[in-house]
Amino acid sequence: MASAQYRIESRNPLQGSLLPPATFQEFYADRSLAVAVAVKSLADPTCQEIRVVHIPSGEVVFQTSAGH
Repeated sequence: MASAQYRIESRNPLQGSLLPPATFQEFYADRSLAVAVAVKSLADPTCQEIRVVHIPSGEVVFQTSAGH
């Protein structure tokens, strides 16, 4: 099994049925799964910001822009 390399970060409350209660403590081995869960966790991805971060490098591999 691959090690968990991705985490989801957001300044907004995450409210998705796909997310466990301790979302910020969850890590994902698959980048695609992390991005899918991140997007599904927002009520409106076009108005809220969320990021998926590659843990070893700290690189943001996916990010939505909060609309103003």
